[in-house]
Amino acid sequence: MCRQKLKYFLGFLILLGLFLVTLSFAEQDVPGSKDHPIISRYPGSYIYHYDQKEFDEFEILLGPVKSSSDKDIQLAKKERLEGRVTKIQYQAPSNRSPFEVFKNYEEAIKKANFEILYSARGEEIAGVRKFLYPYFWNVYASKDDERNFFYLSAKNKNKNILLSVCVLPGHSGPIAFLGIVEKKEMEKGLIKAKDIYETIKTEGKVAIYGIYFDFDKADIKPESKPALEEIAKFLKEHPEIKLYIVGHTDNIGKLEYNMELSKKRAEAVVKELVEKYGIKKDRLMGFGVGPLAPVAPNSTEEGRAKNRRVELVEQ
Repeated sequence: MCRQKLKYFLGFLILLGLFLVTLSFAEQDVPGSKDHPIISRYPGSYIYHYDQKEFDEFEILLGPVKSSSDKDIQLAKKERLEGRVTKIQYQAPSNRSPFEVFKNYEEAIKKANFEILYSARGEEIAGVRKFLYPYFWNVYASKDDERNFFYLSAKNKNKNILLSVCVLPGHSGPIAFLGIVEKKEMEKGLIKAKDIYETIKTEGKVAIYGIYFDFDKADIKPESKPALEEIAKFLKEHPEIKLYIVGHTDNIGKLEYNMELSKKRAEAVVKELVEKYGIKKDRLMGFGVGPLAPVAPNSTEEGRAKNRRVELVEQ
């Protein structure tokens, strides 16, 4: 009988040990993750999801998002940023309130000499979870407790680093979503005139990612010059070829708006090639298809970046 009790007791100790090991492992940072040097974690928190891309996109709120309806998400005042993007998700201790965690982040951001662009809580940001969906993993909050939703966005003095912090009530304590964007241009090899010709002859079209526009506009940025020069060189070397210049966007925003924007951008490229590079106007036609011909899923930041492009299509 004593032996049987001892056996049960030893079994209990083994199970308890396994439970404690599992619990300890669960509360460790995920492999490969680390705090960002600009702002650290709330004490006692651990990283349960981490993602960093050398060039990506990220949106910050600059005004209320009062519900999770598509309309309110689209109309919310926000800014889309591009650059080196770091996204960190922290699980804070269960005995801490979302308010306390948020206030600590707010204080740390101010001490780092960042300017608060927007700060809100509660019903004013009731739709913040859906706003975060495209950028973070497994965004949730327990019991839809909007009173304990907190959000802020901020920028540094040089305006080249922007960040956002959102704290929501979670099942195991507050969860914090930290997004940091360090602005920079995309590192991308320039497509050459020879490559344009070969790709068009084999595939009938070629995607150009080196033409840049001002955000939400059809104004071509000066850094687009190398790509435009290669397109012009290709056209001059092959005067028999005529092109459709086709603008593409991601699916963020209204369809009608994106269709019009993509057309204006395509027409801006035609105008640039005709007026600045001497290409005959009858060789080029500009069209826009908005988000109707994606080359990658619009559900991820990487996919949307690939979908925003200009294509040269042989007539």
